[in-house]
Amino acid sequence: MKLRSIIILIIILLIAFFSSAYVVDETEQVIITQFGKAVGDAKIDPGLRFKIPLIQQANYFYKNLLEWDGQPGQIPTLDKTFIWVDTFARWKIVDPLKFFQTVNNVSGAFGRLDDIIDSAVRNFITSYNLIETVRKTNRELDTYEEGIDEIRQDATLADITTGRENIVLGIMEQAQPKLDKFGIELVDVKIKRVNYVEEVQRSV
Repeated sequence: MKLRSIIILIIILLIAFFSSAYVVDETEQVIITQFGKAVGDAKIDPGLRFKIPLIQQANYFYKNLLEWDGQPGQIPTLDKTFIWVDTFARWKIVDPLKFFQTVNNVSGAFGRLDDIIDSAVRNFITSYNLIETVRKTNRELDTYEEGIDEIRQDATLADITTGRENIVLGIMEQAQPKLDKFGIELVDVKIKRVNYVEEVQRSV
């Protein structure tokens, strides 16, 4: 009878140990919650840690870079040319406690990123002529015509005063302050694809 009690006690202790222990990986950061509310600071250093079993829960968040892929959208440029713009961004969670308290998880963060980055992209695309979004410098273009060996340089292009790279930087600068309150850092934003809308393609 005594041996059985000892065995039961050992089993209970083992269950308590394994349910209270958790591991923080090098690529992760953890927020401990108790009855749904965050307790203490974020655990960002890798290693074995312990929590109160059954009462507390470990919530894991990525420490490395994450990708956001925007929905392509139709946007008019300043010179009234309607184009499809497809963007993507890389971001990371720099304040997991703030992140948990505001957006809770990565899915919630995507909703915020959609609203904030898409809005910034639209603001900047509509503020510049199409050529500014397509080109980044005033480098002279060489155009070739089929059947003619000589290089034709008859493309008349407007001067680039801002350019694509600066437009992208502007998008980041506008979006980042709005993401700070979610514990998110925007690492970079890129315009993946720019194309005329279908009606303009037929016209061209």
